[in-house]
Order: sequence, then structure tokens, then C-alpha cells
Amino acid sequence: MPKKNSFEIPNSIIRTGQFLQLFSNKLAASFAIKLFTTPPQFKIPEREVMMRKSAKNILVTIPEIKKDVNVYEYGFSKTKVLLVHGWAGRGTQLYEIADKLLENGMMVISFDLPAHGLSSGKTTNMLESIATIKYINEKFGPFEAAIGHSFGGISLINSSTDNSFFKKMVIIGTAGSNNKILDVFVQKLKLNPKVAEHMKKQIKSSFKVDMESLSAIENAKKVNIPTLVVHDTQDKDVNVSSAYKIRQNLSKGELLITKNLGHRKILRDHKIISKIISFLKEH
Repeated sequence: MPKKNSFEIPNSIIRTGQFLQLFSNKLAASFAIKLFTTPPQFKIPEREVMMRKSAKNILVTIPEIKKDVNVYEYGFSKTKVLLVHGWAGRGTQLYEIADKLLENGMMVISFDLPAHGLSSGKTTNMLESIATIKYINEKFGPFEAAIGHSFGGISLINSSTDNSFFKKMVIIGTAGSNNKILDVFVQKLKLNPKVAEHMKKQIKSSFKVDMESLSAIENAKKVNIPTLVVHDTQDKDVNVSSAYKIRQNLSKGELLITKNLGHRKILRDHKIISKIISFLKEH
């Protein structure tokens, strides 16, 4: 059975948020936004080390956000596939998928999102992720396909609206609503729901964008390439209902629902990876 949610917020942080909330929901919201945009750092698992060592590591500066991003060139082929990891992950997190792509004659371009892995920065957000993907396409594309996990899937959908720069896409364990992500985050912090509303207002004021305008469900309507939506029924991080809602809004979408693989183990399941490879070959 899959593990429960891997990201448990420390009690000390919860207590700090609750203390600030006593004085002001706006103050608690500012504190929560800082947490929301700061990905936790984890040591790279041993199983991912081989890909990091085998790939060509290239540090590039993303002009729009002025941050350095570590790019992995893995294998060599004219057929390139872009991999985008999830929040608190790494560019090597999809290593099993990367290895299978190489076996099938494709080259992998992956990268550590800003504030992740070997890339610079302490905080990041969806806009920075989208800017990074677009710049990497300019420097390392064109791409035959793209595969994204969780936050990476949302980023890819936003990068694929109207005029996509890859021909097909796979998203895995991807949340449908950004507002829902934020609401759940506030629940985990054990704060008043009003804090979430203040967060949304502050984010809109700071970044000049409504969070939900970048949601996967909303932007799936603008995606015109074949897209495979993969999700597990036992995903404790993102409810499987998101997959059905995203698929419903895709003009060329397909759905692959799995069981007992959770949010991350699904990335290492050989049967599911084989189905992903088959989808890429068939479209």
C-alpha cells in the first residue's frame, strides 16, 4: 500500500502560524505564503545518483527570473523528451522513466526547478517554472514530448496552451485546482480558512495573476496535443478526481488510472512506464 502524505509540517511551524493568526489573518497569510513558495530540501536518494552522475550537467541562467538552473542531458538522439519533476523533487526523480526512454532510442532533457536540487534560489512559484520550461525549450529543444509529475504537470499544461512546443504530453499525479492546493495547505497548517483567502489576494497583488487562472483544469481547455493523464486511486497528495476533471477538458486526452501506487511510487512502476512509452510511440 502507498505511504501516507510524505510532507508533514513540523508542529513548531504550525504553532508559529497559529500565533500570528491571533493578531491578524493577513499576517498569518504572509507567513503561509513564504512557506508555500519555499520547497523543502531533501537529500538525493541513492537510486537517483546514477542518473545525476551519468548525465551531462549544464548550469544555465534563466534570464526572465535571473536564477541558475541545473539541466541534465541524458543520452543522445534527435528525438528529445523533456521531463519536469514535482514540488520538492529533483530532475533525477523520474530516472526510471528516463532510463526506459533511452532504451527506446530517445534522449532525455531534465532539470532541477528553481530552488530545487542543484539549481539556485530558496523560493519559487508556478510563473518561474513556466518561464524555465520555455527557456529550456529555446536552448535544448525542439522536444518530441514532455512528461511532468505533479507540480511539473501543471507547469507543462500552462506551457502547452494554444501553441505547444512539443507534440505530445504525459502528466502524472497532477492537481486540477491551484486554489484547492492552497486550501489544503492552509488546512495542514491548521489555520482559519480566511487565511487562504488572504493568501490568494496577496498572491494576486504580488504576481499580478489569479492563481486559478494557472490551474490544470482551466488550462487543459487550451491544450491541443495528445495528452495522457496518469493518476493513482490511492494518491494521498492529489485526489484522483483531478485526473478525471483534467481529462474532461482536454480535446485529445487519454486517461490511465492505476491502483496502490500512490503519488511517487507510480514513477518507478515498470508496467505504467511501459504504457507511457507506448503512448509516446503511438501518437
